Amino acid sequence: MASFSLPEIHDNPDGGWGPSSSNLPAQFKFKDIPYAPYSKSDKLGRFADWNDISGGQNVGLASAQGGARGGGPGGRGRRDGQQAFGSGTASAFAYFHAEDESSFSLVDTKTSTTRRGGALSRGRNAGRGGAMGRGGAQSRGRGGFTPGRGGGGAAQRGGRRGWRDWEKNNRARESSVAISPEWDMLEEIEFHRLSKLRLEVDDPEDLESYGRLFPYDKTYDRITTRTEKPLQLVDRIKYNTTTSDDPVIQELASRDTATVYTTDAILSVLMCAPRSVNPWDIVIVRTGNKLFFDKRDGGPFDTVTVNENAADPPQDPPTVNPNNPNEKIAVPEAPSINSATSLSLEATYINQNFGFQSVTETPPPPPVDFEKPNPFYGTEETEPLASCGYRYRVFDLGITEDEDVKLCVRTEVDGYLPGAGNPSVGQGLVTIRALNEFDPRAAGAGGAPDWRSKLDSQRGAVVATEMKNNSCKLAKWTVQSVLAGAELMKIGFISRVNPRDNTRHVILSTTSTRPMDFAVQLNVSLANGWGIVRTVTDMCMKQPEGKYVLIKDPNKPVLRLYAVPMNAFTGDDEEDEAGFEGEDVDAAAS
Repeated sequence: MASFSLPEIHDNPDGGWGPSSSNLPAQFKFKDIPYAPYSKSDKLGRFADWNDISGGQNVGLASAQGGARGGGPGGRGRRDGQQAFGSGTASAFAYFHAEDESSFSLVDTKTSTTRRGGALSRGRNAGRGGAMGRGGAQSRGRGGFTPGRGGGGAAQRGGRRGWRDWEKNNRARESSVAISPEWDMLEEIEFHRLSKLRLEVDDPEDLESYGRLFPYDKTYDRITTRTEKPLQLVDRIKYNTTTSDDPVIQELASRDTATVYTTDAILSVLMCAPRSVNPWDIVIVRTGNKLFFDKRDGGPFDTVTVNENAADPPQDPPTVNPNNPNEKIAVPEAPSINSATSLSLEATYINQNFGFQSVTETPPPPPVDFEKPNPFYGTEETEPLASCGYRYRVFDLGITEDEDVKLCVRTEVDGYLPGAGNPSVGQGLVTIRALNEFDPRAAGAGGAPDWRSKLDSQRGAVVATEMKNNSCKLAKWTVQSVLAGAELMKIGFISRVNPRDNTRHVILSTTSTRPMDFAVQLNVSLANGWGIVRTVTDMCMKQPEGKYVLIKDPNKPVLRLYAVPMNAFTGDDEEDEAGFEGEDVDAAAS
């Protein structure tokens, strides 16, 4: 009869499973071999990759864990997208040199490039742009550098970067307002937190309406690149008065109409804050139980941005040496016409004049007067007024029925559509805006195609590029149109006559869109915008009476609330600076 004997059991005095390293039996063949984690699903591939340049030290057997196509330091990733088992742990097979190598210096500084077949093989990517290969960061197209698959762009030739790329990446934006060390920072909110807010708001209540509207000229809807029309300089007056200086808002505040008072330009920036890249600031004054959101004269609310959301947006010449921040760099007296500041002034000039030009002042059809005349036009004014209507509306931001948090906003419309109803009661109202093309081959163009060759045949591609490069600007225009209750938003496409001349422009085309439909295309959530406004309102209502400033960080997606003295932004230096900037805008417009 067969007998059975129990095997020898080696107890582990250190605790845990299995024998300890101190009393491992000698008959075990792997006694002095370190352990490496593995998985049965891993395939055995090459044992060593002499072409690996990833900087990893596990070049030997460890590279075989992921096989020829993954897991190891030189691999291209597993087919199933998973990392090789145990590849993140420290390898016992790694070689470490214990001697002092501080005196070692690398003589060969050539940049090596990785190709699919190794350093000496001629792989498929050898003729497709060097190191970047297919689908590189930039590839040259007919209209400059456009993303996508293609040949070798500037960043693909030999894998080198441009000689000025270090300056682009290291260049920092300056704040829209100088932050004094005496200011107290009260709150800080990151954009990713703002994007999660949500508040549903009902339709607004119309209070009063002011101004006169002219009808939109429908002939501008039939303009094509073959029948382009020159942009004219139209001498009209249009006011952009801040909240606290608005006499209508002062009267409404005296009657306790709402809790928060602002304008559509300021409110749209706050509602679209997560999309903003450029710095901005909002001055907030709390008086009693009321909040007033104001802008500074000559600040970012008086101009229009260009390609703010582009991957490589237009830049201004640096004023500080990046290698020595204490050293100032002399800025040329005549900046480039494609710098950020020059393009912003040009876009502001284009928007104003396109709005003035695209309405007809000669009846029929006749202009429409709102309930009351323009509240900012004084008796001493002699220049004609631009077509503009102001609608003062109240939105209820209360979360519960017992909560009384209302917002009064001054909205603007630029014209009305003949035959679409009575504009005095909000029918057929139109807002007019303009996109501008400066030079498709210039830095900061954002890969925009040539409008003269693409607008008529591939309008969708042009609009998609503008939605990508000017996401924040288009979102603000859309929100302003929705706040004003406009039925249509007219957008003109205006380009330079000569890319090297920023003083002459032509209208190439005009498109019409419904603001709510365009908001869906832009992925603009009004509920998220109202949630941001309510959060900022609650944040300010927790503070005592005084003056505050909400600043968007120039280089980070962060909002900060500062407490400032009551005399801030009212000094003589500020007024002189604002007047100087206003002269620059007038000079650019002329």
